[in-house]
Amino acid sequence: MKAISDLGAAVVGTGFIGAVHIDSIRRLGATVTGIVGSSAIRAQEKAKQFGVRRAYLSYDEMLADPAVDVVHITSPNDDHPAQAEAALRAGKHVVCEKPLALSSADTDRLRRLARDTGLVAAVNFNLRFYPLAHEMRARIASGSTGKPFLVTGAYLQDWLLKDTDWNWRAETGRGGDLRVVGDIGSHWFDLASFVTGQRITAVMAELPTFIPVRKRPTGPVETFSGATGGATTDVAMTSEDAGIIMVRFEGGARGVVTVSQVSAGRKNGITLEISGADSSLAWAGERPDELWIGHRGRPNELLQRDPGLLSPEAATIAALPGGHAEGFENGFRAMYRAVYADIAAGRPSPHPAYATFEDGHEEALILETVAESARTGQWTQVRRG
Repeated sequence: MKAISDLGAAVVGTGFIGAVHIDSIRRLGATVTGIVGSSAIRAQEKAKQFGVRRAYLSYDEMLADPAVDVVHITSPNDDHPAQAEAALRAGKHVVCEKPLALSSADTDRLRRLARDTGLVAAVNFNLRFYPLAHEMRARIASGSTGKPFLVTGAYLQDWLLKDTDWNWRAETGRGGDLRVVGDIGSHWFDLASFVTGQRITAVMAELPTFIPVRKRPTGPVETFSGATGGATTDVAMTSEDAGIIMVRFEGGARGVVTVSQVSAGRKNGITLEISGADSSLAWAGERPDELWIGHRGRPNELLQRDPGLLSPEAATIAALPGGHAEGFENGFRAMYRAVYADIAAGRPSPHPAYATFEDGHEEALILETVAESARTGQWTQVRRG
């Protein structure tokens, strides 16, 4: 069994989220062996920027490096399935950004391959690893909130509010048919299922497109860069700017979520509220250290993230003492601590808290159901094999 400090990780992708992966791997104590970019030149530029010792000339060169134990895939969505499959076949563990693939046929193949290889295969649903998300899950599992009745919330952003805002996710061939639901709605679905312990069984969706034509720059634009100016080309949009989705859960709970990337002032506004038979729980990602607990017959509570006040499940992933704010990047580190512990052991644990390729397949099924519901205007069942 290796120590985490003995593990080497390569990061594929040089954008915003790739940089977050690099930082989190380093903070965990593992080694970033190198990066793979969209071109050798871009990889070299980013390796210098991030202080990474090696820029691989190609994906195949990275896979051939015996120092690489795990591959972090942060490339555009359409590259994920081929890269994940190649890494597993090369004997590398994998951490893949969501979505795992753009179709459930691909995610089904990948989950089976991961199962056959016995390698650790994780999907980067990092929002599970806020301590108070684990606290909500522990309280619901213990029965202290009572049976969940309603699961409500939103995931709102504004970085694609203008017709001049552009990113590769707006290209359906790269990002998939569902832009907003696939990008941030999938995070909400995964978090809601993780917290409640209930799978989604059916959805009713509306997916409006408010900006029918966007101006695509002639050069590359990184996520959240806000880059504007220069020559552009008008592109007709077929993907959604927002989604309003009603949800049914297997345990009987009902839910509704609004997702948007055109909500001015909302930078990364995910919210989740569970209305149970005995109490309610509400959490907002932009105030991640606070959990609101609602009661009927006594005063409501506001639980501050403090390891001494949390359930054991939540306390174990809290990195800092109470009063010391934990944010977005700490969730990645907490997730990778769990992933890398399994990699060090050489195999996935029986019931990992992190999302696996099985969960990545589950999300693909839900997204396809959302798309079908939006086309038909009807409640649609999630079809599982």
